[in-house]
Formats: sequence, C-alpha cells, structure tokens
Amino acid sequence: MELKALRTIIFDCDGVLLNSNKIKTEAFYVAALPYGEDAAKALVDYHRQNGGISRFRKFNYFLEEIVSSGSEGPDLDSLLDVYKTEIENGLLSCQLAPKLKDLRDSTPDACWIIVSGGAEEELRELFCTRGIADYFNGGIYGSPKSKDEILRQLSDDNKLITPSVFLGDTKYDHLASLKIGIEFIFVNGWTEFSGWRKYCNQNGIESIKALDALLHKEYRLEEIEE
Repeated sequence: MELKALRTIIFDCDGVLLNSNKIKTEAFYVAALPYGEDAAKALVDYHRQNGGISRFRKFNYFLEEIVSSGSEGPDLDSLLDVYKTEIENGLLSCQLAPKLKDLRDSTPDACWIIVSGGAEEELRELFCTRGIADYFNGGIYGSPKSKDEILRQLSDDNKLITPSVFLGDTKYDHLASLKIGIEFIFVNGWTEFSGWRKYCNQNGIESIKALDALLHKEYRLEEIEE
C-alpha cells in the first residue's frame, strides 16, 4: 500500500511526534522527590513500565501504592502542578519528528488524529503554539479519557476510516490498537520501552525508527479482526 492511500493516521504524542519522553520522566522524578529519592525512582520505574497512561493515574498509584502510609509530602494536586511546570518549557522546545510537513503533504486525503496520554487541553495549546495544530484535521485528544476510551469513541462515531494505522511507542499503544482492530506500527527511536525489540518480534509488529521512514517505503496494512 502506498502511503497516500491511508485514510486515517493516528499518532501518539510523546516519543512519536515529539522527543519528549525524557522530559516527562524527569518531571515525574522531580515532582516525587519530596517523598525521597527511592520513592521518586520507584515512580519513574512505574511510569516507564506503563507508558501511554495518564499522569493522573500514575500519581494516584504513587500516593496509594508507593508512598508509605502517613508519609508527609505534597498531595495529588501539588504533584500535578509541579509536573506541569517542569514539562512546559521542554515541550515547547523539544525536537519535532523530522519531515513532519513532508509527511502531511504526502497524505493529503488522510485524516490525522492525535491520541495521547497527555492532558488534552495542554496538548491542543502546545500544538497551536508550535504551529502545527492544523495538521491534525481529525482532532487532538488526551486525558482525562484513556486512549482506549478515546479510540473506542472515535470508532463508534465512524471517524476511523480504513485503511488506518496507529503509530505509537508503547505496549499500551499496541494493545489499544488491537481492541479496535486497526493496524499498528511501533516507532522506536525515542521510546523508553526497553523491551520493544522482543515485544515487536513476538507479536509480529512492524517497527520504524522515526516517522520520516514512512516516506520511503510501501506498507502492506491489513485490518486486524477483533
């Protein structure tokens, strides 16, 4: 299949469109540090093992499962505020996926959609500020809804026209694509999923280093039956 034949392209944000995974990992660490270095490292480990899940769920888990009962430190809202402050400047300046405009120009008939674990309002503001919000004519979606919920709603609303593909960098992204029966390609260049090679091999997942690789080859995309 030629790239221009795709009708719907779904993008994760962090690690796919933006080189921002390290920025967010560091922000989790800094926010959690008042509870001690061990607790902060434990949150980072949980974050990396659960890529694609919203910050709200991760900090809730941190307070409920990692932090000792009765420990003194910032509450959920305070943790979220520190995290947001830490990532703001980084997201405005971090590297954008190479040749993204060329990819948009090569898929004139495709609906582009962002489905991310990031906060929806922040994502929309970020991409407007970076001047590329118009690329995503199908919408920019994020938390508090999960990726599963967003994709299911888009599917139910008949907004995922085939042929379609989801481009992500986590196990969760792949599993979310399976649930609605669309093709998935793993983007590995910026991923923090250390076991991605083994996972892709075991599950027969095609992998590319970055989005610009899509400009240089054809794909045999087949719909996955639910």
